[in-house]
Amino acid sequence: MARGPLGNQILSEYERNGFVIARGMFNREEIDLLRQAAKEDRDLDQHSFGRADGEGGVVRLSLWNHPGDTIYGMFARCESIVNSAEMLLGGEVYHYHSKMIMKDAKVGGAWAWHQDYGYWYENGVLFPDLTSAFLAVDPATRENGCMQVLSGSHRMGRLDHILTGDQAGADLERVHEAEKRLLLVYVEMDPGDVLFFHANLLHRSDQNRSHKPRWAMICCYNAARNDPYKEAHHPRYTPLLKVSDAAILESGLKRFGNSSAAVAWLEPQKDQSAGKLASKVRP
Repeated sequence: MARGPLGNQILSEYERNGFVIARGMFNREEIDLLRQAAKEDRDLDQHSFGRADGEGGVVRLSLWNHPGDTIYGMFARCESIVNSAEMLLGGEVYHYHSKMIMKDAKVGGAWAWHQDYGYWYENGVLFPDLTSAFLAVDPATRENGCMQVLSGSHRMGRLDHILTGDQAGADLERVHEAEKRLLLVYVEMDPGDVLFFHANLLHRSDQNRSHKPRWAMICCYNAARNDPYKEAHHPRYTPLLKVSDAAILESGLKRFGNSSAAVAWLEPQKDQSAGKLASKVRP
């Protein structure tokens, strides 16, 4: 697939499967800059927190709401990603939040089967008109815990979610039935590939038992018309100022070594999605 935003011909594939992979959306220079900035970023590391996976492992991540002007923000605001999200969602989008998933070698935890809308439903978002752009920072392989998806599972609608460890997992009875009927896809990716996936797509990942890290940056977008009806820990509609793809290298080179100075981190105690689900669990 050529660099640049997804074309309209991809829409039918996304609507059918609930995901699409843009191979090589970003080049080696761009992704190398992001990787080096992230892995040398003390603020990113200090604001990371863990989510127990219920299997003895912990997933480490850092999360922020507004994209800003850092190298992270340039990726989240660039035309290739934002225009693709707008095509997939059929109109203007805004930045719902971004996160860096740090699945480190030998210790990176698993993610339970879940739908992102299983979390975001609790935030006053009426419709699942959201999409996420999963940007591979490191190679993602079966050995280091790449994402797994059930193709077409977004058409099942929102499933009930309950806590598994610190994570909200989808109703396993329905997940197991879906596994009998739907294709399980291991989404192996090279650095610079981007996976766009629907908010109701069932996905998970295994623990990283390999010697290679699997970091990824995920940028999440909500349709502007889907503005939440109440305040939550993720933002309501905020106009998103797009930038050219060239801004990635321009901003990154200028800000390298101070890549997250202006990031408004979302601290773990303010991430209420799992907490709201926990309050619904019957004793």
